[in-house]
Amino acid sequence: MTPAPALEFDRVGRRYGAIRAVDGVSLSIAPGEFVALVGASGSGKSTLLKTVNRLVVPDAGRVLYEGEDTASLPLAALRRKLGYVFQGIGLFPHLTVGENIAIGPRLAGERLGRERIAQLLERVELEPGMAARLPEALSGGQRQRVGVARALAGEPHLLLMDEPFGALDPVTRAALGNTVRELHERLALTTVMVTHDMAEALLLASRVLVMDGGKIVADEAPHALLAGRGGAVAQELVAVPRDQAGRLAQMTREGAA
Repeated sequence: MTPAPALEFDRVGRRYGAIRAVDGVSLSIAPGEFVALVGASGSGKSTLLKTVNRLVVPDAGRVLYEGEDTASLPLAALRRKLGYVFQGIGLFPHLTVGENIAIGPRLAGERLGRERIAQLLERVELEPGMAARLPEALSGGQRQRVGVARALAGEPHLLLMDEPFGALDPVTRAALGNTVRELHERLALTTVMVTHDMAEALLLASRVLVMDGGKIVADEAPHALLAGRGGAVAQELVAVPRDQAGRLAQMTREGAA
């Protein structure tokens, strides 16, 4: 028996004046999937992601989370069920790391104890002692790991990530991507990640959605995209890491000659 979708977009649309940022998107995401939303700047991927937790309110269609129309849920209750990792990290500079991690549950009237905060820090491969530090004392990669820990504090089933690694150096970016993928598996999450980096999408996701002009123009597994499927827009994006890999391989051959 096919499980009910974790997340559904039912003809979702969002206009900004004459611009259709999201144009009638319909799709279902099954529990346990790791989905990457990829596209050029302005394709609508971040806008679509933000309709899930109502940072953006659709002006057409519905978003359903575990079968419930998100528009019918109290906003605080909806966001309590979702983990969200911001593009700009979004830590409060005047709060300690531990206080930042605990902010969501605290706003919902719950208290996270020191042991739970320590556990969350260890999940993202940070020392529990970092709970007492202020964000300014951390590196960019450490701050983003704290952002992931904060997103997991409410034990969500669904993790949303909006360009989570964009400001990080390549080594830190790769390490944090691997951490998120491991957490996805270990915690049985459903994950939706917006990224402009097709290589990142191919390496981390089990399913890649390509957006263009507010529409989903490709919906493929990574191996299918690498095999040439998905259409012109998708293959234009795949061509970038493929070309880079080819040039690196050529340099290696020339160096060994």
